[in-house]
Amino acid sequence: MHTGPAEAQRAADRLLGVLCKPYEPGDGTVFLSVSIGIARRTAGSDVPTLLRNADLALRYAKQRGKNRVEQYDIAYDQLLRRRTTLEHELRGAVDRGELHLVYQPVAEIPAVRPVGAEALLRWTHPRLGKVRPDEFIPLAEESGMIATLGSWVLHQACHQLALWRAAGHDVWVSVNVSPRELHAPEYVEQVAEALRAHRVPSQRLVLEVTEHTVATDLDELIKRLRALRAIGVRIALDDFGAGYSSLGQLRHLPIDILKIDHSLVAEQQSPAEGRSGRVFAPYVDVVMRLGHQLGLQVIAEGVTNQTEMTAVVEAGCRFGQGQLFGWGVPAEHLEALLESATSPGARAVPAVPRQIGGRADGGVGPAVNRTPDVEPVHPSHEVDQRNPTRGDQDVRSVDSAREMRQA
Repeated sequence: MHTGPAEAQRAADRLLGVLCKPYEPGDGTVFLSVSIGIARRTAGSDVPTLLRNADLALRYAKQRGKNRVEQYDIAYDQLLRRRTTLEHELRGAVDRGELHLVYQPVAEIPAVRPVGAEALLRWTHPRLGKVRPDEFIPLAEESGMIATLGSWVLHQACHQLALWRAAGHDVWVSVNVSPRELHAPEYVEQVAEALRAHRVPSQRLVLEVTEHTVATDLDELIKRLRALRAIGVRIALDDFGAGYSSLGQLRHLPIDILKIDHSLVAEQQSPAEGRSGRVFAPYVDVVMRLGHQLGLQVIAEGVTNQTEMTAVVEAGCRFGQGQLFGWGVPAEHLEALLESATSPGARAVPAVPRQIGGRADGGVGPAVNRTPDVEPVHPSHEVDQRNPTRGDQDVRSVDSAREMRQA
């Protein structure tokens, strides 16, 4: 039986519609993401080639945001070659000294005073240049290298935290944790060892997990988080509101900090009657009420402008993170911000970071081909260890190749 592209697409769409429906296995609701790849057999192609092409289409569907169907395109071969190169080069990146951390400040608002920072991993290759985190971190997860990278990040962040504390800055540092790391039996002891090695108070280290992590094996996750909290570290649930966890699950999670996803921060209403003309973010208001009831500290993520800060402050939020307060910067730059916070009358964090080039929001779209004085960071967080839209650079290259052939 021969199935044409149109028939295959319709069948895949029907399958997608069925599998993406939420279901309730017991306590809470589970949301699945489904990606489907389709490949056509062409003249001269064999079964292994057909399966390889279908797998490439599947990877492309995942990179474009999941919950979608993609048909194989020859441009995917370019993507595969780059992935193979990156995987090979990433294995030696730590030993070659190609990795480094930048730190994005978390500010107390509306005073805009830095109180903490999120450690973000960066890779600069001597030949490939700067490789995007949303390209190499998912690759590290898939290839089993994420534990090695995660351990390096943890120790580097704890070392920097110790230096800041020695300089008199009582801040905290957060580190992103992948599901693979979190479920490793030895992970809790690895964290405890890093704290001992660098002699930093455990409560000044925050480990961030995403809603995507919460959506898988909740009971085991709760055990892991309780064990981590038992050694004194704090746990943050990142990207809250992105669509995975339910409010019912949130009540059972042993967490300390709730980070509101930028999609909720950006959702605002016009000044309502009786609100004295103030901007109002309704979803942030709901999350703030929930956070206060559960005794959680709440941080608004991806705050990009003064209007958004005004809205989250109006909702009762005391902490913010995003472009408005600074992009990811080297440790010495953040230390300068911390120093300025102690100067009388000084504004600790710039309200609008000075930019020489690139996109103002630090996003993934086209940018001026110049280097900004501080490194842009996408407001939604790293990956996915975390849960970003992955592989945008590859997506753009594949789409460009398609357009060239069509022209």
